[in-house]
Amino acid sequence: HLGHLLPHSSSSPGSTPPPQQGCSHPRWTTTFQNTSFADTEGLGLLQDIVLGSLDKHTWSIHLYQPWVRSALPQADWDTIENMIKIYSQDFNHVINYPVFTAYPFVTQWMAGCVLYSNRTSQGFFYVGYNGQDFLSLNMKNVTWTLSQDTKFSQYVQSVFQNSTASTELMEIMFNETCVDEMKMLLHYGRAALERQELPVATVFARTPSPDQLLLVCHVTGFYPRPISVAWLRDGLEPPCPTSWSKPQKVHGSFSLCFPGNSEVVLITGLTAGLLAAMAIAATLVLWVWRQR
Repeated sequence: HLGHLLPHSSSSPGSTPPPQQGCSHPRWTTTFQNTSFADTEGLGLLQDIVLGSLDKHTWSIHLYQPWVRSALPQADWDTIENMIKIYSQDFNHVINYPVFTAYPFVTQWMAGCVLYSNRTSQGFFYVGYNGQDFLSLNMKNVTWTLSQDTKFSQYVQSVFQNSTASTELMEIMFNETCVDEMKMLLHYGRAALERQELPVATVFARTPSPDQLLLVCHVTGFYPRPISVAWLRDGLEPPCPTSWSKPQKVHGSFSLCFPGNSEVVLITGLTAGLLAAMAIAATLVLWVWRQR
């Protein structure tokens, strides 16, 4: 639920934010089974490339991309690892307050920075609770803002706000340090970020009923992730007829159906998913790939 909270530029209200040059954002999820057991998982991303993950047993960072380690001095990696350990454990201690919580529950936090093409930047820190937005750190005035007004969120907000030194340090980390380090990662990871991989389409047919034909096309393996797919008839995308139906979504997929006795029998399937850097979308037999 935190994904839509990635910040826009600090430009005036109503103006269109400049395009992003880069976005670095670690994401952490902690499941609290009871007062004494919490299971934490974390990923570090640059754009949509997974840079590494957190070992929940040793609290050490495992890097996945060969160019990531050389992007920063070892001392910086040691500092990042120590800061993650300190802040994650402090956060878990504050949030694990049995007076306000019922077990099990899940917390998420996403923090990082965005670098825009006009060379402006913005840090961010968002916290989620059981899949809902919980609170965030306003990087301009260094205050914690509630996303939901409950006794529990007010308690966590007061603890964080009273930790003045930690909050101010986070503001420096994500508004300044994060941007400097992301510039290095963008430089070393340029080839990976600018690569282009064409999609691979796999088409198969089903017959959900005697008068219907289901054509499904899974499109996989493409990069960059934005993609546009469509049916084409005589070079044009046919209009959506009033008779096609949209069954309930199942496992991230849905179908759009034309009745079998119509002039053109079409039942379309669309599946969307993400596995590491691979996005999976589904559409119909013909697709048009357009990089955005």
